[in-house]
Amino acid sequence: MSASLRPLWLRGVAFNPAAPSDVLIRLMDRAAGETGPAMCQGRDLPGAALDAALRHPDRAIRGALARNHHVDPRALVPLAQDPSGIVRAWLADGPRPRSPRRVRPLPDEVLVTLLTAEDGGEDGRVTANEIASGLDGSGQVSLSFRHSLADREHPELRIQATWGWGLLTPEQRAKLLDDPDPTVRRSAREHAWVLDPEEVEARAPSYEARGWGFVYGGCALTPAMVERCFSDDLLLTALAENRHAPGYAVARLARHPAARFRAMVATRPDLAPELVAELREDPHEGVRERARIQPFSRTWAEHDVMNRIVGHGRDCTCPITDYVPQPPDDWFAACAGSGEPLLRQVAASWPGLPAALAATLARDEDEEVRIRLACHHPLAPPRLLLDVFVAHPVHRPHLLTLPAFPRTGTAHLIGHPDLQVRAVAAGDPALSDPPVTDPDPSVRRAAAANPGLAPEALEVLLAAPDTAEGAAANPSLPVARMHALLDDCLGGAAPA
Repeated sequence: MSASLRPLWLRGVAFNPAAPSDVLIRLMDRAAGETGPAMCQGRDLPGAALDAALRHPDRAIRGALARNHHVDPRALVPLAQDPSGIVRAWLADGPRPRSPRRVRPLPDEVLVTLLTAEDGGEDGRVTANEIASGLDGSGQVSLSFRHSLADREHPELRIQATWGWGLLTPEQRAKLLDDPDPTVRRSAREHAWVLDPEEVEARAPSYEARGWGFVYGGCALTPAMVERCFSDDLLLTALAENRHAPGYAVARLARHPAARFRAMVATRPDLAPELVAELREDPHEGVRERARIQPFSRTWAEHDVMNRIVGHGRDCTCPITDYVPQPPDDWFAACAGSGEPLLRQVAASWPGLPAALAATLARDEDEEVRIRLACHHPLAPPRLLLDVFVAHPVHRPHLLTLPAFPRTGTAHLIGHPDLQVRAVAAGDPALSDPPVTDPDPSVRRAAAANPGLAPEALEVLLAAPDTAEGAAANPSLPVARMHALLDDCLGGAAPA
């Protein structure tokens, strides 16, 4: 019987929140099979266990840790210089799975190390450029770091700053064109074409199959290129988002027959006042709504923050990352106090909103405001998190990762028809009789992990396939019993 239960015990102990470091370190042994890497990738690790994983001789353990989204990224600094290029590449690619929405940026020192490395590691499986490319698309590079590249000491980083030429300030562009390093100056000259309309038009054909969005959405365009956009809705969408779009093109978009294009430009900071006035009287409510909030879009930073929120809807699961340059705190406070629900949604999405304003928005009459606060703000009330969890399944994977998500006070949901809701309720220690015989196996596992269960009750659950994993993950399981389970699974005595 125990042979069939051993994989369940291993997984349960590996994810037991009360398991101490000496227990978790034993699971990093090769004898534990895939459990060790799964544990190092899928949960937070206490200090000694984290140190052991960072120094572990098995690349699979270090690589799994590199993809962990539970561990503070600052603890992963040593992996940026790991001898294995595979480990560095996994760190650069970012956490797996991608399901949690919040992608925490890596510390600047890690980014500098990965982006300036001259080799891809001793195993020769990946190149330094491949590692840098993986990092670029991982969401782990904060916008503040990207905006600092032009002023970084290392020439390679200043070269990378030139790649985003159209987003640099005029001062940054001038400085890079006059950089003391000749390779930086050369790169600056090579990328300056994106703001030269004639040069953009000459190069555009080479981007037709790839990167047309970059050309029409991020470069300065000639009148002929602008005209082409108005004959192709995909190009027109890119033009509407192009901050270098000429004023006459923005005016045409503001008067376009299709409401979606009028809406796209209604919050641009460069929209002429007379066009804002026209759009406030637009026949389409969505356009009028956006035009009403345009005065809050005075800068591109404010516009970009608003654009991450407005129009995405209550089921939006876009990655949650930082945004810089960031509008001032009082701008978010003004949004929070606005009579416009869209602006309150923007405020609710800022994790730095003061506690008093967050408390007010938690009771907001607009449901999307409440949902955004629950998903984005660290001070969102636990009751609100639970309400959103029950009502909006799309947000459940993210909500379950939040420290404030309630693990108690859910017993009233034990009869809920939704299995995921019932499973959360099954773990409430206030339950006098956790539903270990529920018809659904996920609910039975959650009930077996209920910390209110007595150790003697756990012994019965450990012996049943449906509940063995949950019982092994139960924080009430004595540490000595965890070691005994590992003795059975891995062999050998527990460390002294």
